Amino acid sequence: MDMTSIGDAAKASGVSAKMIRHYEEVGLLAAPRRTDAGYRQYSSSEIHTLRFIRHARDLGFSIDAIGKLVALWQDRKRPSRQVKALAQVHIAVLEQKAQEILAMKATLEHLVHCCKGDDRPDCPILENLADEGAQGVAAAAPRRARRGFAQ
Repeated sequence: MDMTSIGDAAKASGVSAKMIRHYEEVGLLAAPRRTDAGYRQYSSSEIHTLRFIRHARDLGFSIDAIGKLVALWQDRKRPSRQVKALAQVHIAVLEQKAQEILAMKATLEHLVHCCKGDDRPDCPILENLADEGAQGVAAAAPRRARRGFAQ
């Protein structure tokens, strides 16, 4: 069985060595074999798993969800309905995030529209950031959009 170093595994999988170690630490990837000198060694199967994890991360799945997906992927007898259910939950999470981002965008567009952008120091953008500083504008944006502020 061909084995490769963590650096080569990182290049082959598109996952940094730091993230590979993190995935091992959180249990997404089994602890690798080690050389007599203690260096990590990865098989082609483990590199394939790293690519799977990277693809799932690229789609925004959480570490917990990726753990479930990896387990389902490795279980050749799994029912596909379990995989579909995980994906459907993730779609709902993404939809919520998309709505929040659109609300933030609408709030910023409103503030930019209200800012004269001239030589005077008055700036509704900065005033809003100062007013919302304790809670954060990101948290306030969805609330504002619901109240019609960002229309």
